[in-house]
Amino acid sequence: MAYFLSAGVVFAFLWVVVRRSARSESYWRWMRWESSSLTPDRVRPHIEKHFDYYRRLPAGFKIEFENKLIEFIDRKDFTPRQMQSVTEEMKVLISAAATQLTFGLPDIYLENFSRILVYPDDYYSTIFKRYHRGEVNLGGGIIVLSWKSFVSGYADGSDGRNLGLHEMAHALKLENGIFNQEYNFFDEGVLQEWTTIARNTIGEIREGTETFFRSYGGVSIDEFFAVAIENFFERPVGFHQEHPRLYKFTVLLLRQDPIRLLSLAQ
Repeated sequence: MAYFLSAGVVFAFLWVVVRRSARSESYWRWMRWESSSLTPDRVRPHIEKHFDYYRRLPAGFKIEFENKLIEFIDRKDFTPRQMQSVTEEMKVLISAAATQLTFGLPDIYLENFSRILVYPDDYYSTIFKRYHRGEVNLGGGIIVLSWKSFVSGYADGSDGRNLGLHEMAHALKLENGIFNQEYNFFDEGVLQEWTTIARNTIGEIREGTETFFRSYGGVSIDEFFAVAIENFFERPVGFHQEHPRLYKFTVLLLRQDPIRLLSLAQ
């Protein structure tokens, strides 16, 4: 990819829920663009079929997820590349990945990234002179995805490899530093501590002593962030066992806890 536990931690997900539940369904309907043709009834079948994260949510949180997803779609321009159109299902599932990542950040929609380009398969980047599965272009405000690779990422939800989450994670980290209405939403102290732990882990990856995160996470702090996010959602139990402090600060950073969500679903 390229781009231009303490008790308090255990209940982090519940804290997010309490905060979010104060926002009524009518508030979210008011916030959505009036021109939206999508409704929860239209998006629900797609995410029920394909998204384990959504299926694990309690009923009330599913409503919040649906509404945030629709708001995300309404804010973005989905552009097909080397294919005729971006289907409604594609829009819903790509937006669901962003919603999953930002579900603990209710006011974050990756405002800087207004366009999402979708290719049917891996594509040739004229900038980097090689084939890509996805990338994030900061200056152009663009997220680029290979649909085939996106689908593959969610087909196996436990391998720690997920293109949608990976690229959305890059966009999220960049968004935090952009001077707009969504600027500086990460807690600065938490981000600083997360970065300190992450740099130590990157060093271990490069030395060959780190085995949980794949080697690509050792390329840079930005790539490690994206790889960590993939594992945070797809392998949370292993993540917590191998890197408890890093997991704790990822929970605090994103304001949600996938392990807690797993326990709520049982």
